[in-house]
Amino acid sequence: MQVTQEDGGRLNAFAKEPRMELIEQGTGTSASSRALLIGGALLVAVLLAVAAGIS
Repeated sequence: MQVTQEDGGRLNAFAKEPRMELIEQGTGTSASSRALLIGGALLVAVLLAVAAGIS
C-alpha cells in the first residue's frame, strides 16, 4: 500500500491497484461462462418468484 502523510501528521493509505489486462479482439466468451451466466440469471428469476410468492 502506498501511504502519504497529510497536514497535521495524519496518514492516508491507498490500495495498490492490479495491472490492467487488454482483451484481444475476437476472443469471445466460452460456452461454460455463458452457461454460468444463464444459470445465474435463472437462479435470480427463481428467487424473485419465490419472494413474490411468499409476500
